[in-house]
Amino acid sequence: MVAITARRGVSLPKARDLALTALTPLTWGSTYAVTTEFLPPGRPLFTATMRALPAGLALLVATRTLPRGAWIWRAAVLGLLNIGAFFPLLFLAAYRLPGGVAAVLGAVGPLFALAFAALLLTERPTVRRVLAAFTGLAGVGLVVLRADARLDMVGVFAGLAGAASMSAGTVLTKRWGRPEGVGALTLTAWQLTAGGLLLVPVALLIEGPPPALGGSAVAGYLYLGAVGTATAYWLWFRGISRLPATSVSFLALLSPLSAAVIGWAALGQALAPLQLAGMALAFGGTLAGQGTARPRPEPSTSRRRPAVPSALTRAVLRKILGRHGNR
Repeated sequence: MVAITARRGVSLPKARDLALTALTPLTWGSTYAVTTEFLPPGRPLFTATMRALPAGLALLVATRTLPRGAWIWRAAVLGLLNIGAFFPLLFLAAYRLPGGVAAVLGAVGPLFALAFAALLLTERPTVRRVLAAFTGLAGVGLVVLRADARLDMVGVFAGLAGAASMSAGTVLTKRWGRPEGVGALTLTAWQLTAGGLLLVPVALLIEGPPPALGGSAVAGYLYLGAVGTATAYWLWFRGISRLPATSVSFLALLSPLSAAVIGWAALGQALAPLQLAGMALAFGGTLAGQGTARPRPEPSTSRRRPAVPSALTRAVLRKILGRHGNR
């Protein structure tokens, strides 16, 4: 990806940042295989809590920095959008819809990000990026959709709301940045902890006490927490701080592609030629969505107001003119 991006005229540091950030959705693509093969079934909220809270607390201990002032509520809002609301909506969509439909709804994220960036970051959406978003969406559809897929309106709403929540969290993370002296790892700790704490009462209320865990489940949760969440979100928030928010959002299109490849390699799932064509299309949309965001033009002012002298300037002029008048 670095080589391809560099050839398109993007600087090497930016290409490196894109490649590192792309590791996050590629890692997220393994969540489905890990969940189905290692974790207890029917406990999506418990799984979401176990992904976020232990990882967030471990990072808090490592960074030893707590949010202060306005960042207390900002960390809570970002934790809600990126973790606390996104995880339950994601799992609800996955449970109510066929996996392909849920993935396609998640692929709407770049379109939401373009809209939020226009509102919150004054980034003007370009025709190229809008077309790239629809191209990526079509490509993901070819990879994961099946002819017999059925729609459930609750699941559809959950899938769209989850994509909107994650996109809003990405754009707000870019808008607010980080406090001075605070790194991406600390910001990741704040958001994972806030999101995990928000999930605890919801999981207990809906699913009840935690289930008994075997060795394979413990290993699965350790992988999801350490690799699929702590490391992945750290790379994600690091990328947001260095790249346009919309560029980062387009990388999320790689997640269902990664899931399809892992399913083929590890679970023996077949990949038809149409799916391979969809992968190429989605990857092309991801690349086309990169580039420098254009800010909205400032309103043109054809007539400039004449400069008005300050009070001090007027007083000095009166003195000078008065002296000349007395001579």
